[in-house]
Amino acid sequence: MYLLFEEAGKFLAGRILSEADASTQVELDSGKRVKVKKNNALLSFDKPTPQALLARAQEIAPEIELELAWEFAPEDEFGFAEFAKDYFSADADTAHQVAALLRLYEAPHYFRRAGKGRFKKAPQETVQLALAAIEKKRQTQLQIEAWAGELANGTTPEPIAQQLYKILFKPDKNAAEYKAVVEAARTTQLPPLTLLQRAGAIRSDYEFHWQRFLFDQFPKGYGFATTSAPKPPADLPLAQVEAFSIDDSNTTEIDDALSIQGLGTGEVTLGIHIAAPALSIEKDSALDQIARARLSTVYMPGAKITMLPDEVVQTYTLDAGRANPALSLYVRFDEATLEPLDYDTRLEQVTTVHNLRHDKIDHIVTQDWLGSSAATTAPAPEQGPVPPELVQLHPQLAFLFRLAQELKSRREVIRGKPETFSRPDYTFHLRQQTGDFPDGSETVEIGTRKRGAPLDLMVAECMIVANSHWGSWLGGLGVPAIYRSQHSLAPGMKVRMGIKPLPHAGMGVACYSWATSPLRRYVDLVNQWQIIAAVKNGQTAALVAPFKPKDAELFSIISAFDAAYTAYNRYQNDMERYWTLRYVQQNGINELDAAIIKDAQGGEPAVVRADTLPLVVRVMGAGDMARGSRVRVKLGEIDLLALDVNATVIARLDSSLESSEDDSEEDEAPLSESLTIAVDMNPEADTATTTAG
Repeated sequence: MYLLFEEAGKFLAGRILSEADASTQVELDSGKRVKVKKNNALLSFDKPTPQALLARAQEIAPEIELELAWEFAPEDEFGFAEFAKDYFSADADTAHQVAALLRLYEAPHYFRRAGKGRFKKAPQETVQLALAAIEKKRQTQLQIEAWAGELANGTTPEPIAQQLYKILFKPDKNAAEYKAVVEAARTTQLPPLTLLQRAGAIRSDYEFHWQRFLFDQFPKGYGFATTSAPKPPADLPLAQVEAFSIDDSNTTEIDDALSIQGLGTGEVTLGIHIAAPALSIEKDSALDQIARARLSTVYMPGAKITMLPDEVVQTYTLDAGRANPALSLYVRFDEATLEPLDYDTRLEQVTTVHNLRHDKIDHIVTQDWLGSSAATTAPAPEQGPVPPELVQLHPQLAFLFRLAQELKSRREVIRGKPETFSRPDYTFHLRQQTGDFPDGSETVEIGTRKRGAPLDLMVAECMIVANSHWGSWLGGLGVPAIYRSQHSLAPGMKVRMGIKPLPHAGMGVACYSWATSPLRRYVDLVNQWQIIAAVKNGQTAALVAPFKPKDAELFSIISAFDAAYTAYNRYQNDMERYWTLRYVQQNGINELDAAIIKDAQGGEPAVVRADTLPLVVRVMGAGDMARGSRVRVKLGEIDLLALDVNATVIARLDSSLESSEDDSEEDEAPLSESLTIAVDMNPEADTATTTAG
């Protein structure tokens, strides 16, 4: 005697071994013995064997036309055996009864379950809706198969092209477009990115990185809504100074300028003049919402996305040849000892006389030139005459350089060790660029600038003076602001942002706010609002400042800014790495000399930094070479989609590069992150990490 029963949604059958009041012991074909509750039993039979019965029932079940069966089924509940006798014949055998059971069970859109082995036909409206859904699902599957076929054959359907970055990074995994990519990748056994490259969905490596960044950070586009630049206040007094700015030639958002007064009198006044958009951009205004949404200007070789609309930038940038609204800090120094005597913050108009561009004058404004009395003498005759503006500014620049050196040395005493820079800064110039943004086809030139060059030192030290003084001043008035702090220089002690004026060990200052780039960073704009309130209201500023003490909104701004600033910097680093790898390709560079900055350990390869390019790569073959060892590296295949290059150590070099402790933190995060996409090729995983290879 055999028993058919249902368990965990499956139909099982086996030989009856014994029966009790509430249960029956059954032996399955596998030899496994189970206890079955009697109310789970659907049918008992003598022959054929369970295996043969189920096999025969599965053959018969498709013969039952569901639409016809539904039409003639009784309105009341019915059992599967009754159904089989009505549909087939009054003497329907066990196999036909089980076939009816299987068919009814697999058609819930026609027949609802009403108990063990019992069913009730679904209402006509329910059936129609269910059939429509089934047909829609069938059509969707046909569409998925068609799109997958196109991808496998090397073309990209337009719906997939339009949703490419959503599919790759933030997919709806139930969408047909996503499923088509997964199916095509499985069919062709290609990584998704390789598949999409071959199908033309990813037209170029550069466009892939650019569109990926826009999808992540600017999903609604990077253009600005129509806005007008508010005019600066008309009643600002005109400062009796002639200011000059120092930036590179690509800078349009000129945030800061400097002035020097009183040379030769025994007391010299340094003016630090900061563009003042906060005078007219009101908190919670349309422009504030734009700036708060972007939080910072985004930089990349050959282009940038500004935080504020160009009309606003052009209204408040410290352009030469006009008076510009400014927040100015005047610091009076003893000319001989360079001790600060007094600080004074003002709101005013400042006339900018010169916009100096350091990439054009770095070769002139050297330490020797600044220390000479003959300002008209160029460092080398072949470099031509010194521009008239530099001749005019020589005394001011010479004093600024002497002051900057002294300010730096005083900070280093507090810091506990000198700031040293063993590596240059690299610059990128894209030739043949025709639009506002590159397309990846340009020829790249990579240049170098010595870090800590005189002009850089002057600007950096003056900005540190302003940011540390204003931060301390606001703290003393009880006006909240956004600060950067670092508890110590111990390994792992990172710079953090907060609302308390805490020491910054890395800079050697008692506190440090960001307030000198309000055209480019939102936290600087926020701090400028607070400083303006302090200038206008003094001791009562905390009561009227846009952000009050313990304002939770400041924490929200810090969190959003930190996330955006990190993402923007990562993209800038990725694009600099992209163009460096393009430089290697364009110049046919096969070997590089480099220094190991992270030795091989734990199965991970060593990491090296190139001597003459801004390139850090993982290398094989470093063996047990220690950090600091110098090697020659052979470069292999470059993957511009993954921003990676195969590299192998081919020789150990005798000499070694000196590295400073200040470089160690930069060594910690030199590589681009792995390219991770959200196309799930494994149903048990949430994401798949893959590269174009």
